[in-house]
Amino acid sequence: MKIHLVDGTYELFRNHFGAPPKQAADGREVGATLGLLRSLLMLLTSPGVTHVGVAFDHVIESFRNELYPGYKTSEGVDPKLLAQFPLAEETVSALGVVVWPMVEFEADDAIASAIERFKKNKSVEQFIICSPDKDLAQLVSGNRIVCWDRRRDIVIDEAGVMEKYGVRPPSIPDWLALVGDSADGFPGIKGWGAKSASVVLAHYEHLESIPPDPLEWRLDSVSAGRSASLVESLTANREDAMLFRRLATLRADVPLAEKLSDLKWRGAHPRLKILCHELGEERIPERIPIWR
Repeated sequence: MKIHLVDGTYELFRNHFGAPPKQAADGREVGATLGLLRSLLMLLTSPGVTHVGVAFDHVIESFRNELYPGYKTSEGVDPKLLAQFPLAEETVSALGVVVWPMVEFEADDAIASAIERFKKNKSVEQFIICSPDKDLAQLVSGNRIVCWDRRRDIVIDEAGVMEKYGVRPPSIPDWLALVGDSADGFPGIKGWGAKSASVVLAHYEHLESIPPDPLEWRLDSVSAGRSASLVESLTANREDAMLFRRLATLRADVPLAEKLSDLKWRGAHPRLKILCHELGEERIPERIPIWR
């Protein structure tokens, strides 16, 4: 079997900006929720899709905001989108899919924890992470754990991560610490760019393995002067670098209650018909092949 793990937050954002706006009879904006529902139904009715879990950031803030004040918040997010998170979770649950609404943790942490929980099960042939988010690239392993950008229909395995970022998946948090992640709100380390971080981490893998003396570097593609400036910047900002790596490292200890069998899709619940009627969308229930 294959397990499809969906980043519901990404999907909701994507549909908010990509799907047509839609107002329910009570005036609520519901276009992103309906777009997500259609997208998931398309996934569920695809060949080979049997076990699915969807993770949401029930609130945008998480424990990482306590570690770093500049970490991403809900500030600036369209209120019409924020208001749809509880609705999206309710609708996806009514579709019969397992929902993980994160409060202390983030959706990516739930996905990491699901993989950690089920990866020793030999019946799981592959984990397919449905998201192009670079944070999730750290979870990729060989061809068993891959990321799938559904919008562009691109699957990235371990070789793909190395081709795209220049480092192996375990080095992605270190790479993000040096380069920064504007989406998550931390700036990276001054003087370090994507190319330099890739070259150095491809050789040394993790921050603490980078020699503090540039004369010890054995990288033909990095000049002595460049090595010295990179070391100087990393040394001066090491505390920030380690913090940023912690922010970028996904947690795999989220307490998920579900067993593997709970992820199997067995059809939609009858309440989905009521929800769709309230949202002004009568056609989606007609497309659902299985009801409980």
